[in-house]
Amino acid sequence: MATDPIIRADNVSKTFQVIKRRPGFMGGLKTLFSADFQEVRAVDGISFEIGRGELVGYLGPNGAGKSTTIKMLTGVLRPSDGEIVVNGLVPYEERGRNAKNIGVVFGQREQLNWDLPPRDTYQLMRRMYSIPSDKFDNNLAMFTELLELQDLLDIPVRQLSLGQKMRCEIVVALLHDPEVIYLEEPTIGLDVVSKHRIMEFLQELNRERGTTILLTTHDLSDIEKLCKRVMIIDGGEIIYDGRLAEIRRLYGATRSLVFTPQDGARLDGLESLVDSIGNGATVYFGDEAVAIRFDPRKVSASEITRQIVTKYELKDLSVEEADIETIVRDIYERGQVG
Repeated sequence: MATDPIIRADNVSKTFQVIKRRPGFMGGLKTLFSADFQEVRAVDGISFEIGRGELVGYLGPNGAGKSTTIKMLTGVLRPSDGEIVVNGLVPYEERGRNAKNIGVVFGQREQLNWDLPPRDTYQLMRRMYSIPSDKFDNNLAMFTELLELQDLLDIPVRQLSLGQKMRCEIVVALLHDPEVIYLEEPTIGLDVVSKHRIMEFLQELNRERGTTILLTTHDLSDIEKLCKRVMIIDGGEIIYDGRLAEIRRLYGATRSLVFTPQDGARLDGLESLVDSIGNGATVYFGDEAVAIRFDPRKVSASEITRQIVTKYELKDLSVEEADIETIVRDIYERGQVG
């Protein structure tokens, strides 16, 4: 566990009552007048601590419980069980005080007014949070420079591109100097240049100001660039909490033999060949390339290569290490770590 935690979750669960819908038209009518409910446990007894100044990635497939966790940390939802403390406050009991200590960015929810330029929204935030003028001016100047917003502040939001809007959205969450920032999919749908600017900005913010950041994303390249520690949630339970490098050490042993057959070349018998190799070797067919994944501790790369090049005509061939996306996907599929 992290020392000097600014965020602490202790055996936290969140349960929802949802309508159990009956199939068919008549079933739908019956549901309107006599609804049955079922219990859905979105988060199931999770515990963790995040230290001041940490930058932590929070990973999980859709429906795993990430958004529910963030909503409880921000005070939007109250846990069904357990306790959450953020910077000395229970967020769902002291929402006003907690809001002054945190910043939140949701990649698919806008805080900027569509018809106003960003500068007007920033002025509104200054009044809402009672930000002193000198602090506001200094923060806006720094964020404008780091995120390259000089030419965007006075343009109506509706005229900005997605990447431009997201860079401006981040400023909304930071003007009041929050000690903790929650980022949910902040780079979704962005071009490479916009993503790079945002990633560099978050690194700078964490390094220079010691801001604690919890980042949820499906883009694992973001995690690799920013986070040393990751938590993985699946089925409402945290199945891994530790260093990203340790995941690579424990689960990055698999490699892939990737090859592209010559134009028109047939791959008859490839699946049978891979099955005969055994020891967990599997084949994946792409649009052009083919990959055979294997564990080099069990199967020799040179032996697989020899069999493939002997039987098939190839354009190219390479052996690749497992990337973090492949490793994490395997952990999701396995449902547990260890």
